[in-house]
Amino acid sequence: MRKIQMVDLKGQYEHIKEQVNQSVLDAIESTAYINGPEVHQFQKELEDYLGVKHVIPCANGTDALQIAMMGLGLAPGDEVITADFTFAATVEVIALLGLTPVLVDVDPVTFNIDVEAIRKAITPRTKAIVPIHLFGLAAEMDAIMDIAKEHDLFVIEDNAQGIGGTYTTRDMAKLKTGTIGHVASTSFFPSKNLGCYGDGGAIFTNDDDLAHTIRGIVNHGMYERYHHDVVGVNSRLDSIQATILRAKLPNLDNYNAKRRDAARKYSKAFQGIDSIVTPTGFCDAGATICDVCDCHVFHQYTLRVLDTDRDALVKHLNENDIPCGVYYPIPLHLQKAYSDARYNEADFTVTNQLVKEVISLPMHTELDDEQINYITKTVIEFVTR
Repeated sequence: MRKIQMVDLKGQYEHIKEQVNQSVLDAIESTAYINGPEVHQFQKELEDYLGVKHVIPCANGTDALQIAMMGLGLAPGDEVITADFTFAATVEVIALLGLTPVLVDVDPVTFNIDVEAIRKAITPRTKAIVPIHLFGLAAEMDAIMDIAKEHDLFVIEDNAQGIGGTYTTRDMAKLKTGTIGHVASTSFFPSKNLGCYGDGGAIFTNDDDLAHTIRGIVNHGMYERYHHDVVGVNSRLDSIQATILRAKLPNLDNYNAKRRDAARKYSKAFQGIDSIVTPTGFCDAGATICDVCDCHVFHQYTLRVLDTDRDALVKHLNENDIPCGVYYPIPLHLQKAYSDARYNEADFTVTNQLVKEVISLPMHTELDDEQINYITKTVIEFVTR
């Protein structure tokens, strides 16, 4: 059996090696390293893929989220509602801009932001909602957009883990995640479903004026050289990373299909094990792995293990040469940097439980049946002993 990787970037690279190597060499020889033709071509190709009017590449996913908020003109003290159960980057940029993060609980089935918790958290100072398509599963965007319209709020989709996913609206329209809110951010970190070989990110929007503002922000606030019209930052995707993303983008749907196939095999193996709760999809059909649509692209395959010592399971897997991850072990509201006297533990019952139970298994495009069988067998042996 091949060595099991949490993310097998080398195996994926082997399939596109010649194209990547040549395109990188071409970019180097062009000497157009910043905002070169490859960046503009990638931008256009991603716009076409997503069906969105504007893609603005930038240096990384965290910058993308910060720049999106800057583009909306949010002011210090404005409240931004987001999920407590996610990576810190989402709340980090809120705090960096002097905005007020308002953390709320998540749904126990989807792990995504709880719609009713959003409603309860809205105050006259609320200006935006940041839903995260966590682990690759589309958030409940119809309801979120309804709330935003009712209260005149911006919706900023954090699509760092969900690129390529499709959300089916209540009127059966199929929209790519990241194209539904007012603006969205994504990350091209190497381990993402669409990842480069360094850092990279992008902002998406259908709003022409907002796109214009953001294009200035990513480039020191300039639309004309040495004319600084807005306060900006230095955040640009380099040409070499763009060439890699161009090579991978045509394969993204296939990459995501392979992830869903691996997820189906995992979940089938775990059927009937009462102490294991497998991931679900969010769709009207309620399919476990969402066979009727592709609302889940499985950036992570995350289990809940009930009545089990999760940390002992992590140790057991590692001892058997199986990498795994705990995303995330500490709620944001309990992180030292983001603790706040406003928070009440009773409002975070789901998140506080999830951080004790979740475990993510290897998930990537190169998983084979032998590896999946070994991983699931090892997990089952531990939880049923």
